[in-house]
Amino acid sequence: MEFFSSLNQTLIDALGPMGPVIVLAGVGITLIVATLPMMLKRRPDPLDRLRASAGLAQVEPRSQRGESKKKLRVAAGSDKLDKYAGFLEPQNEEEMTASRMHLTRAGYRGRNAVRTFHAIQFALGLAMLVLGVAYTVIASATGEISPMQMIMAVLLPACVGYYLPKYWVDSRVKKRTAEIQNGFPDSLDMLLVCVEAGQSLDQGIIRVSKELRGGYPALAEEYETVSHEIKAGKEKSSVLRAFGDRSGVQDVASFVTVMIQSQQFGTSIAEALRVYASEMRDKRVMRAEEAANKIPTKMTLGTMMFTVPPLLIILVGPSVHDMIETFKSIGQ
Repeated sequence: MEFFSSLNQTLIDALGPMGPVIVLAGVGITLIVATLPMMLKRRPDPLDRLRASAGLAQVEPRSQRGESKKKLRVAAGSDKLDKYAGFLEPQNEEEMTASRMHLTRAGYRGRNAVRTFHAIQFALGLAMLVLGVAYTVIASATGEISPMQMIMAVLLPACVGYYLPKYWVDSRVKKRTAEIQNGFPDSLDMLLVCVEAGQSLDQGIIRVSKELRGGYPALAEEYETVSHEIKAGKEKSSVLRAFGDRSGVQDVASFVTVMIQSQQFGTSIAEALRVYASEMRDKRVMRAEEAANKIPTKMTLGTMMFTVPPLLIILVGPSVHDMIETFKSIGQ
């Protein structure tokens, strides 16, 4: 603290009352200017690398290369964040896959979801940093502020702005996971009814997705995605595995394994659904009982805080008052 105080006094003597703020802003701008060009540097285009490896880069004219690139990126559209992809997206393939899966579990399925998420993180962090600097400038102009308070006023809002989108996504993942876990036994019962009525598994999934849209929209969306992927011609086993990965629920992953094994070995899908639906109902009852058994423990603290003190005041208060009055009379 003595070092910060002496440094603060030196800056004030050299640059005036706004000296520490000027130095802090200068350091921040210097870091941004120095690191931003490196962060905005784009990665090599995979299309160019494929052409170079195939030996086609010299044969194909530049105009055709531009047209082919444009055709391959029609689905991406004119994304304004495309030129910042090297900065806003993870460079590691594993980190990119994990980030995309995490956002998918939160319900954000766009192809540019990872880029948009990191852009929002960067923009909010920078905006809150600017607000912190503005607050520091106003506080320094109106009164004296210590260096530690100045650092906290600048860095704390920036950290809050940077981690706020992550907290939002994590809360969305928890909410959707809980919704899928609670609605999955009901969906299995409806799927069993559809299969026993003579429908195929694909038709039953489509029907269940329509019926669940009102009560469990997240689970209905997942079933609808499964039906669309099956209609598109993807292999059913890979579609079901992707469904288990997207949901993030262990019960769904186990159900996917049962369905794949039933398809491979030729066993009855209706019988597998009947057994597994019964197990899922039992698990849901067990989760409800577990939550109910936790209530007395959670209520103990509230009971101790709001019941015991008033009770002690009512029971012990008169005796304490009489003792105080007795001691006063003895002292007199």
